[in-house]
Amino acid sequence: MAGTTTDRDEFVRLTDPYRRELLAHCYRMLGSVDEAEDLVQETYLRAWRSYDGYEGRASLRTWLHRIATNTCLNALDSRTRRPLPSGLGGPSQTPEEPLGAPATDVPWLQPLPDSLTDPASVVAARGSLRLALVAALQHLPARQRAVLILRDVLAWRAPEVAALLGTSTAAVKSSLQRARARLDQLAPEEDLVVEPDGAADRDVLDRYVAAFEQADMDALLLLLQDGVELEMPPHLEWFRGHKDVRRFLEPRVRESGRVRMLPTRANGQPAVAMYERDTDGVFRAHSLQVLTVAGRAVARITVFLGPELFHRFGMPGTLS
Repeated sequence: MAGTTTDRDEFVRLTDPYRRELLAHCYRMLGSVDEAEDLVQETYLRAWRSYDGYEGRASLRTWLHRIATNTCLNALDSRTRRPLPSGLGGPSQTPEEPLGAPATDVPWLQPLPDSLTDPASVVAARGSLRLALVAALQHLPARQRAVLILRDVLAWRAPEVAALLGTSTAAVKSSLQRARARLDQLAPEEDLVVEPDGAADRDVLDRYVAAFEQADMDALLLLLQDGVELEMPPHLEWFRGHKDVRRFLEPRVRESGRVRMLPTRANGQPAVAMYERDTDGVFRAHSLQVLTVAGRAVARITVFLGPELFHRFGMPGTLS
């Protein structure tokens, strides 16, 4: 990079505090942690290259978000949306049947570890990283998605958004209205306005872990809401309702000591890393499960299958 060491040191010192916030912004836009990290790197490269032209007419935070938004919009020109199975079709009616082959050709939505985000910004933008909401955002056209995030999450004024997108304030207001209406159709109410309840989350998570590890199906069922949903990308099948989720889980929760779980957090929600015991007695990484808790019960279970996520969440691949 061009510039003196002093210039670079100053740039890093001033811009690095915004890195996690920018990662969350790019994740909302793309639905992928991997792509968000790449785009944050690109944002910083673009910012460094144009740093000489930054004259403080906008705050440094606003300037960086403007670059990140444009970087995301450029990237979205060549990318399809990242769904969850519930965004691709209706629920399966045959929970007793074996799951179909994984849809490995679908670019699935990825969970975001809480450890990668800025806790202060997550609280300020309450609920804006929850899985169902980020999945719903993927249904919006890219520019409409940007308008909604900039206005409702980052609290930019309409003229600021219009200037960034090269459009009129009236067009921004119209786009925001359409985006909000579409989001109301796609995202459940608890994922639009959520009041964090750490104590309730921890209690539900502890009971969920104990029920799974002890294969206590009765205790597990008591935790589930009547309309609970369960989905497992990359499988296309998903299930809705206490009865069907029970029918799916019963043959899989059958032996005490067969699984172990470690608590974590993803997308501002309680989560667990699940390990299954193999024939050698070693517990191997199986899935990352993100829980939507509402009213001290589980409203949704999103199971991300495969061990590749464990490293990102700081979890070991095996347990003895």
